[in-house]
This record gives sequence, C-alpha cells and structure tokens, in this order.
Amino acid sequence: MHTAPCERHGGDLVVESLTALGATTVFGLPGQHALGAFDALRRSRLEYVGLRVENNAGFAADAFARVTGSVAPLLVSTGPGALMTLAALQEAAAASAPVLALGSQVPTAGLGGGRKGYLHELTDQKASFRDVVKSVHTVRAASQIPSAVAAAWASALAAPAGPVWLEIPQDVLLAPVSVPPVTALPAEPRPLPPRPELIAQAAELLRDAERPVILAGGGVVRSGAYEELRELAERLDAPVATTFGGKGAFGWDHPLSLQSWLEDRHTTTFLEDADVLLVVGSGLGELSSNYHTFRPRGRVVQIEADLGKLESNHPALGIHADARTALAALADAVPARPAGTGAKAAVELLTRVRERIDGQGLELEQGVLAAVREALPDDSPSFWDMTILAYWAWSAFDPRAGALHSAQGAGGLGYGFPAALGAAAADRTRPVLAVSGDGGAMYSIAELATARQYQLPVTWLIVDDGGYGILRAYMADAFGEATGTELARPDFVALAASFGVPAVSTTPGRLAEDLGAALAAPGPSVVVLPAVLRMFAPTHLAGQG
Repeated sequence: MHTAPCERHGGDLVVESLTALGATTVFGLPGQHALGAFDALRRSRLEYVGLRVENNAGFAADAFARVTGSVAPLLVSTGPGALMTLAALQEAAAASAPVLALGSQVPTAGLGGGRKGYLHELTDQKASFRDVVKSVHTVRAASQIPSAVAAAWASALAAPAGPVWLEIPQDVLLAPVSVPPVTALPAEPRPLPPRPELIAQAAELLRDAERPVILAGGGVVRSGAYEELRELAERLDAPVATTFGGKGAFGWDHPLSLQSWLEDRHTTTFLEDADVLLVVGSGLGELSSNYHTFRPRGRVVQIEADLGKLESNHPALGIHADARTALAALADAVPARPAGTGAKAAVELLTRVRERIDGQGLELEQGVLAAVREALPDDSPSFWDMTILAYWAWSAFDPRAGALHSAQGAGGLGYGFPAALGAAAADRTRPVLAVSGDGGAMYSIAELATARQYQLPVTWLIVDDGGYGILRAYMADAFGEATGTELARPDFVALAASFGVPAVSTTPGRLAEDLGAALAAPGPSVVVLPAVLRMFAPTHLAGQG
C-alpha cells in the first residue's frame, strides 16, 4: 500500500506564518473545524502543548506571553471551543499579555449569518470577542493567511500589548495551496516614545518637588524598565511603591522601597501627601488606589502606554509612552539630589504598616507566606489564583529575581495552575509555583493530566479551607452569614496520585520543608495545606484601620 505524498493546505500557511514570526510554542485544544491547522503542526518545528479545557489553554498562553515577552499562539476550534477562551482572554487583556488566539470557523458559506446549520455555527462569532480583545481578524481565502497572521501578531505586540482574535474557516484551513512556504513576515510594532515637551515639563515638576514619590505599575515590568526606574528613583531620592501588577519592578529591600502595601491607609496617605506623584504603567484603578479612596493633593505625572488609561481616574500631566523610554528620558533630564530623606520616609512608612499588621493576630498567615518564600528558589516565577494567600502575596510577598503573576487584572478563578504550566513550557530548567484555594483548584484539576503528560516542573500548592474562603468572609461581614460558599471537594492528594502526580498533605509548620522538597523534585507535584486563613483588616472602609 502506497501512502500519498503530503499535500500542503491552508493550515500549513498558518504554522509557517507563526514560525516565520518567531513562534516556538502553541497552546490549544483540537476541534473538528480546526483539524487542518492541527494536522499542519506535525509538519512544523512548533512545540504543541495541549490542555484539557480551552480556558486553561488561554491561561497557559497568557503566562507564556508574560514570562517571554513574546506573542503566544492559542489554537482552538469553533463555537463552544472558541467561547471557552473568553475569560482567559479577558485576563490577558487586563494584564496586557500578547496572546494570538487562532480560532477556526464554520465553512465560508456559513459566514455572515447564513444560518446553514453547521455544527458550532454562530451568527457572528467574532462579535463575541470584540469587547474582550484588541482586534479581530477574519480570513476568507488561503492567500490571506500569512498577511492576516502577521497583522494579528503586530496588533498583539503594539503598545499596549494584549490578546487578539483571528478566525479561519474550516474549508480555508483545508484548501490545497501551491505557493512556496512562508519564510519571512514583517510584524514589528511601532515604538511609542514620549513627546519631548512633556518630558521637559515632567522633569521640571520633579526637579522642584520637595516630596516626590513614584508608583510603579505593571507597565514597568512589561517594558523591562527596572534599571531605568531605579536610576530615576535614586536621582530624585524618591520612595517607590509598586502596584500588585508591578511587583518586582523595584527592589523589595532597596532603601527607597515602599514595597506593595496599597491596601493600607498609611501607604495611601503617603502617596496622597506627595507634592509630585509619578505614576508609571498604571491606570490607578480599583486595587491600585485602595478601592478608589486615593485622593492626591499634589501634582500627578502619569506615564502610560494605554491611551485610554491616561487621566482615567485622576487629572495628571499625561504622557502616552512606553515606560522604559519615558523613564530613561526623565532620568537624563533631572539633576541628582542628595540621598537620605527618601529612605528615611520609606522606613518610617513601612514601620507603621508592619505595626498595623502585627497588631491583628495574623501570625498563621504571615508564617505561611514566609514558608512559601523560604521554599521557593529566588529565580522561580509564581502564579497565584484568586485566593486569600494570593491577596496576602499581593501586598507582602517579595518576588526576588523571579516574578509574581496573578489573575488580579480580570479577577477570574482558575488561573494559577494552568498559567504555571504555560510558564514551565517556556523554561523547563527551573521549578514554577502555582498557588490556589480548593475552590479555584477545581477549575483546573483536569490539567494535572497535562502536567504529567508533558512532565512540566510545576508544584501546585492548594490551600484547602473547604470553600470560597474570601467570599465566605465577605458575606459573613456584610450579611451575618454566608451562602453558597461551602464546598464538597475531593481528597486532593489521592486525586493527584491518580494522575501519577506526587502529592503530600502538609501543615503550616512543615510547609517550608514539604514545599521545598516538592519544588526540588523533577516534574509536577502537589502540596495540600488544610488551613483557614484570614485577611488583614481593610482600610478603605469607614471606621477601619
């Protein structure tokens, strides 16, 4: 029996285009209409990481994009498969993660609301994505594929980076093609330099300020502007706080560091008292403004790549620019001032913050977070679900040389573990930590199979408190009792073992040792901590703090 020679088709143009643009890894889940693209994957150099749920594949692609700074392709099918990615793409949009979501479509005859009755048919599939992603693209002929992929790639990378949606009909993916393989595609995003007159005015304000302070957001991390931020802060002798998305932008133990205690009234007041507050890479949204209680009394200078976030919450001298180029320009434009005052103010603030926290009887919570920090290698990234220990980490965790990522942009459950798998696929040489509560863990429990299949070095810490712990606390405080927050859950240790993943149940006292051993072992692992944790008292509510 003779096997017919392999014929190239539209799917090959997809994977050739991705390869030409520099892609190395594709995340996804196959489906009937997308099989032409999946068939082409086996003839390409691209690594494929298949997850068990499309939403989790989206979270994995999001994390891959965050840790590499490059576009992460996400390949899914039509209708239900496509729609399952929406929550993950919302998180990627909030976090400015460049995910290129490639979805299939029904045959071209069914486009435009033709109501042909195809499987998975939607009247207008791309309309479901318009309010979530940066741009939507539709291909109607195989010859359009390379240019459409390049346009989507460039859109994902252009500041502010973010997810895009590209859909290709089933018959186009299967259409035979005779054109030469794609070898090169231009898709360079345009730079976003600051306007010089705005830098000059900002430099003048900062030069004349008596109490300059810097608030660094996620834009600093995404642009890699660590050295530029440090140089400017030291020249100004200005204390630096980081938002939760900006953790790691400034050295935790630097003398000028205010760390990340943004849900603290002492920090809010300190930022309000600055006569010039430089906000870089943040829109001063809900979490970055202590739930919109922040009221600046001085001038605000805001550097932001997302035009829609400029002055969206507070009047400012708005500079629409990439954080790195703008900070470098400011550092060149301001004179150095004597050091000392800024560091003294930072120490005094952190002392007040710690005294407030230490007075609340939260030794268990602080000990658990300290144990995680002790166990995690300094250069390992961590991915945190929406759970009480993560909310502590936003404020109190030093990411060191690694990075801390969470789903605080959109706030959906289930992010931590699949995101950690995506980061591990980008770099298998160091362990990755995922942290979830038992409620969030159930969103992505199927991905234990993915972790084992690809032998990804992810250790998953599950804090089991028997329900949605933070919602339990919110409802009890607001209504006197909680509804819908208590959960039946599996024996996580036995369940992980059924997937062939080593697992252990631990205690707060053994956590550092057990978690450290799991992180040091090859491949995936699970550590379960039965514990009911509490949050520190809020300061944005009347009469608190």
